[in-house]
Amino acid sequence: MLKLIIGNKAYSSWSMRGWLAAKQSGLPFEEIVVPLYDEEWDKKRAGDEFAPSSGKVPLLWDSDVVVWDSLAIIEWLADRTDRSRFWPRDDAARGMARSMAAEMHSSYANLRREHAMNIRRTFPSKPLAPEVLVEVKRILELWAEARARFGGAGPYLFGDFGAADIMFAPVVTRFVTYQIPVPRFAASYMEAVLNNIFVHEWIAAAQEEPWVIEKYETAAAEA
Repeated sequence: MLKLIIGNKAYSSWSMRGWLAAKQSGLPFEEIVVPLYDEEWDKKRAGDEFAPSSGKVPLLWDSDVVVWDSLAIIEWLADRTDRSRFWPRDDAARGMARSMAAEMHSSYANLRREHAMNIRRTFPSKPLAPEVLVEVKRILELWAEARARFGGAGPYLFGDFGAADIMFAPVVTRFVTYQIPVPRFAASYMEAVLNNIFVHEWIAAAQEEPWVIEKYETAAAEA
């Protein structure tokens, strides 16, 4: 059986992506949560299981095969199952979905830094820093184009839930946490993501976690 090592569900956006990918695959997997930055964190990261990723989560073990990094996990699981679970069948749609997933993977550093993931909290809406506003506008433009061109009758970016939605799911939760204003079409898309059975399960589990990372709580409150 697959074994997926993740961080706290309240705070770890990359873990959320890896976990959603595992759920989307339909394959059974063992979930191991390693609380980020607690007193045992450094010791656990030094263990053999973490060695391939240099102590980063998420980390997927598939028998003696190890895959780390959320996007790599998506690709591995797509190969192990049915690629249409993750990527659109249409070539043009798939090209855009891949590009959006890769851009999410490598971009939006200001949004990440200024608005850390905290699924359990909602903070008063405040004006966005100019560099964050640029990134938010870019995300909304991508969402709008994907929905207009390839959304069809489905509620997600490319109709059915897939890799692009998995990569942007933590952005959806950030927009909720910081009450970032979005146009109506984006609000509808966000509602669909939040109501997805796997996303809903992740958010519900985050509410029950006992761990609190103060730097994320205070930084978020002062952002």
